Amino acid sequence: MTMDPRIEKVTARVVERSRPTRERYLALIQAQRENGIGRGRMSCGNFAHGFAAAGEDKSAIRGGRAVNIGIVTAYNDMLSAHAPYGRYPEQMKLFAREVGATAQVAGGVPAMCDGVTQGQAGMELSLFSRDAIALSTAIALSHGMFEAAALLGICDKIVPGLLIGALRFGHLPTILVPGGPMPSGLANKEKQRVRQLYAEGKASRAELLEAEAASYHGEGTCTFYGTANSNQMMMEVMGLHMPGAAFVNPGTRLRQALTRAAVHRLAEIGWDGEDYRPLGRCVDEKAIVNAAVGLLATGGSTNHALHLPAIARAAGIVLDWQDLDALSAAVPLIARVYPNGAGDVNHFQAAGGIGFVIRTLLDSGLLHGDILTVAGETLAEYAKEPVLDGDALVWRDGPAAPLDETMLRPAADPFQPDGGMRLVEGNLGRATFKTSAVEPSRWTIEAPARLFSDQDEVLAAFKAGELARDVVVVVRFQGPRANGMPELHKLTPALGVLQDRGHRVALVTDGRMSGASGKVPAAIHVTPEALGGGPLSKLRDGDIVRLAAETGQLAALVDEAEWAAREPAPAPPAAAGTGRELFAFMRDGADGAEAGASAMLRAMEAAL
Repeated sequence: MTMDPRIEKVTARVVERSRPTRERYLALIQAQRENGIGRGRMSCGNFAHGFAAAGEDKSAIRGGRAVNIGIVTAYNDMLSAHAPYGRYPEQMKLFAREVGATAQVAGGVPAMCDGVTQGQAGMELSLFSRDAIALSTAIALSHGMFEAAALLGICDKIVPGLLIGALRFGHLPTILVPGGPMPSGLANKEKQRVRQLYAEGKASRAELLEAEAASYHGEGTCTFYGTANSNQMMMEVMGLHMPGAAFVNPGTRLRQALTRAAVHRLAEIGWDGEDYRPLGRCVDEKAIVNAAVGLLATGGSTNHALHLPAIARAAGIVLDWQDLDALSAAVPLIARVYPNGAGDVNHFQAAGGIGFVIRTLLDSGLLHGDILTVAGETLAEYAKEPVLDGDALVWRDGPAAPLDETMLRPAADPFQPDGGMRLVEGNLGRATFKTSAVEPSRWTIEAPARLFSDQDEVLAAFKAGELARDVVVVVRFQGPRANGMPELHKLTPALGVLQDRGHRVALVTDGRMSGASGKVPAAIHVTPEALGGGPLSKLRDGDIVRLAAETGQLAALVDEAEWAAREPAPAPPAAAGTGRELFAFMRDGADGAEAGASAMLRAMEAAL
């Protein structure tokens, strides 16, 4: 299939813009392969430390006879998505021995749960946990004991962090190993209904907790299509999983067979294998564009407007929101997964899942099929689905048509003609507007602004009846430099109530709302952020704000001379406690949201 010229144009723009940084990156990883630290270049004392505790693998590691796989794990048993990883390392060591390879746990990385910290002080650590994970991954792989890497992680900041860290060791072949979603529990629409009743004072805390516990009820990833599950989709369209690995439930024979296959494959594509496939070559400009296309086609998380540019930077690639906006105009929305639809990721998987998504996007020329994947010759391998034939893992052709057209559509007959992630800009800055979950009649909102510096202030005003009107709720000083750019999901039920009561409501913020932002129109990730004199700091209560997805507008309708003369509002003092003060250096050095909101990557580029 000939590539869609609009996708080709964006890809060419990314390639050209990235040329100098990408060349430096590829030179770096080639030098690391040829002259960097490795088992054969270590002193005897260094090397002996590395295999001292290797048990029955000691002889093989010492002799350097086979690929040694470094496992970087995000296991903890508080986070439901990562609880299944507890037994993975010991299983993976057995799988490695089956093909003459070895495996060692190189290190662990932190894995915080946004679902636990949502609306709490800990959420101010969330975004920068991605950089902490990247740093931890680099520490794990810095020992030089490995010829390949297996990354065990799923959730919001964890997959981007693992990838960013591993890309600095891009000479190592690397596969991401998922754990799968928990089985479906309480329907998401019912959970949302109870949340709104609670916001209105019509449901008790006990009733709310019962609904939440029925939804989040066991091991595995949360089943709504937020950042965690968007991560898994992107790893598939980038060719970094074993094909079809994303949405197979934990604890099944098929799940274990896919993990086994990943280990065996790493032995084949490792440093000294006959089919060497280094991570830094797999993650190229086409793979990054594929990730963006998959994100847009499936209505994925807006958090990736931050994470994709950051991942790209780690590989020497420059991606911006103009690229995402142009791709969104070319890519149809072909999936409706909660919060964009009624069904969850298990229903999505049953309807054809990522295999069907990749097939229809390849057939329509919207994905680059010629990328270097970890599994096969082309991305077409990822249009198949894994099954067990007795004890053998095989891949077969998936459905040629979706099995539930309320969940999935072919690219030729989409839910809507564009991907629903718009760039809006104007005198208030640049922001992301996810339209795919919002009724088209609400894509343009023009109303007086009400200013807040904290989401709890919004909820207090809601409960006092002060927002029962047409209103643009502006929550500022929530950017990466101000307080770490927390997600503001506590606002969703209250704003949803106002909208359901017939008011024209929108949210504008330099904070985040992620992939679960739902039905209320929102301009998020506003950059420049309010701290430091960004445009949001000039807004005043009562200013008319226009947010318009169709025209790409985000503007305060204020006389230009008056706007220019206004002084920025003062920022609230930075909060301490819950470890927030430890991250002050990351906040102080962070760059803007469009560049990925990272002090670490900014420093990395300066060092190179």
